[in-house]
Amino acid sequence: MATGAEHGLKKIVWQRIKDTIIADCRKSEGWKILILDQFTTRLLSSCCKMSDLMSEGITIVEDLYKNREPVPEMKAIYFMTPTAKCVDAFINDFKPKPKYRAAYVFFTDYCPDELFDKMKKNCGKHIKVCKEINISFLPQEAQVFTCDNPEAFKSIYNPNSQDRDQTLEMIADQIVTLCATLDEYPGVRYKKDSALGYGKQLAELVDNKLVRHYELDDNSKNKGKTPAQLLIVDRALDPVSPILHELTYQAMAYDLISMKDNTYEYKSKDGSKKEALLNEEDELWVKLRHMHIAEVTERIPKLVKDISASQNEKQKADGKITIGALSQLMKKMPAFRKQVAQKTVHLSLAEELMSHYQKFVEKLCKAEQDLAVGADAEGQKVKDPMRTLLPVLLNQYNTTDKIRVVLLYIFSLNGTTAENLNKLIQHVKIEHESGYILNWKHLGVPIVSTSSTFLSRKPSRRDRSEEETYNVSRWTPVIKDVMEDAVENKLDIKDWPFQSECPSAWNGSRAVSARQKHKGSSPDDLRSGSRLIIFVLGGVGHSEMRCAYEVTHANKSCEVIIGSTHILTPCDLLRDIFNLGKQPMETFTIEEGKP
Repeated sequence: MATGAEHGLKKIVWQRIKDTIIADCRKSEGWKILILDQFTTRLLSSCCKMSDLMSEGITIVEDLYKNREPVPEMKAIYFMTPTAKCVDAFINDFKPKPKYRAAYVFFTDYCPDELFDKMKKNCGKHIKVCKEINISFLPQEAQVFTCDNPEAFKSIYNPNSQDRDQTLEMIADQIVTLCATLDEYPGVRYKKDSALGYGKQLAELVDNKLVRHYELDDNSKNKGKTPAQLLIVDRALDPVSPILHELTYQAMAYDLISMKDNTYEYKSKDGSKKEALLNEEDELWVKLRHMHIAEVTERIPKLVKDISASQNEKQKADGKITIGALSQLMKKMPAFRKQVAQKTVHLSLAEELMSHYQKFVEKLCKAEQDLAVGADAEGQKVKDPMRTLLPVLLNQYNTTDKIRVVLLYIFSLNGTTAENLNKLIQHVKIEHESGYILNWKHLGVPIVSTSSTFLSRKPSRRDRSEEETYNVSRWTPVIKDVMEDAVENKLDIKDWPFQSECPSAWNGSRAVSARQKHKGSSPDDLRSGSRLIIFVLGGVGHSEMRCAYEVTHANKSCEVIIGSTHILTPCDLLRDIFNLGKQPMETFTIEEGKP
């Protein structure tokens, strides 16, 4: 399995699995086989290792859908989602002849009666345990979760969607299992949005399902509201943050480098390809991920020098540590091999990111920041956004980057004229791919200005003029304002209605505006207190994920957890937006560097 279970949500999920699945199965002696579907494989991989399972008496992990050799002397644990496909695969394992001695069945969520009855009818005598454990979300990081459902974006925002209500129902079920896993019964609020109302619809579903869950759960009957608040927001709340070039380490890496399953591929000194998993098992990644790239490039060489000094290995330092120098250190210091290997990875990654930055991102950032913030680095208001945009359009940037800056220009104006929009589309040469820009309307984001968009005011932002920032990183995601206002009980009830009342005592108190120059803190340093859970419908960006840690760090009495249908990168979002204009069976893939 993949990552460790030492941090936040992952630790909580692994403990819950041990308290339910493992505890039940320990009542019966002997080694067991664990059988998983696609989702539960990802779930377990996110919170434990194979060695953790071995220590709990599980000797083999198998795929539910693959052909498996019968092991009639062993008992099998089935951990799966309550779908017809999973139940049919389970039944096939016991008909006509059972593959295993007995079955212990655990569903991630509520199993519909018809599926339960089907199992009972076909192989009831083989089932020793059948339970629902209420974990149908994916813990991505200590304070980040997803529904592991990128397809939800199209289901919700495609104007011709046939499964929007069904998708919202499924998401609501997953959010309820998050609350149950955290043992929270939160008050629910949503961002009022007259355009689409999907946030309100989801808030209603979640609130009704929370009531039903705590009525049916024998362990939680008569459970009152806990000191937690759940805010549901729509992706249209902030279209800027996931489009900007973000310069903190994690966000920059996922934007500029193609990574699959959190795996970074790089070349070693001898030219061979290597892979590194960027997750919370890597302590250096956890320390660096929310830092600005300027701080990262300064920090890594210092960490390398610290290792060198601790072994009295004095190197001639010219201020720059190379991968070759690190290779020499590894040979001389076997005890530090693992630590140095991590630093080799991050030195390589940081150097690659800085190369991208110096080639084209640096020049783009000034224009992007001026358009997003509405003012230049000196604080002077941008009076004519077109003058900011034109140099980008006339330069040799790739089409994707030009689309991103055009979108920021349109967002800054709250929509532009149809005539101006057509000129921009022609200038970027995307006449046949104009959906990258036009389809934002399906999210409720103004693209063509109308009389109503002229009258609608942009939400006021928190004053951060006293905060230390880099000139190329002045923008703060809107979600951070929301988090800080929620923690300080400053959210306007007109804009953030209550779907269900929060306890009157709910107050994160002592909130301080978190500085953008982030200092890493261990989750263990945070005192337990109230929780703020934020769910972003339609994907969450890495810069928004960072905000949850920053606000928690600044306000240690309230933990902020952020979740979404899935995690976004700018290219992912542009592709999803474009595909909103496609018919259900059509797809379109965005290539790196050009749409």
